[in-house]
Amino acid sequence: MEPIREDPALGPLVETHGELAVGTADDPFRRLVVAVVNQQLSVESAAAIRERLFDAVAVTPAGILAAEESTLRDAGLSASKAEYVRNVAGAFRERDLTPAGLANAADSEAIAALTEIRGVGVWTAKMYLIFALGRPDVFPVEDLGVRRAMAELYGVATDDRARMREHAERWS
Repeated sequence: MEPIREDPALGPLVETHGELAVGTADDPFRRLVVAVVNQQLSVESAAAIRERLFDAVAVTPAGILAAEESTLRDAGLSASKAEYVRNVAGAFRERDLTPAGLANAADSEAIAALTEIRGVGVWTAKMYLIFALGRPDVFPVEDLGVRRAMAELYGVATDDRARMREHAERWS
């Protein structure tokens, strides 16, 4: 396995900017809601919607489930995203999807448990694994930014996910 510092493209970036420390979210439910809101949106749009949503409702399972549909929509959620955040709230009420509840689950098992929730896809589940569960060895090849960076740094076609995964295996 090749440490990132030894990677010809990433090593100099680490030297210049330092190692990236990925902490865990204080509130895993809120983190998953943020991941759902962020799906297929620009950074700016997602931030504006998150801010309005967090101002409008208590971002807890009970708060999301109690919120009026119109309140969620006025915050900027589409009808489908309003449904998805409600699905996440229901899943958190029914199952233990917290870091403690998923502590013994392999990454693939945790992703499977999360993607059972309608509206949570693999990208969203991987964001949760990284930023809520603190799992550092997750490679979100589904992320457009990751694919663009792989293309720029390594000359990999943005649609060649298999080659990206193969390359990233060196860092595990």
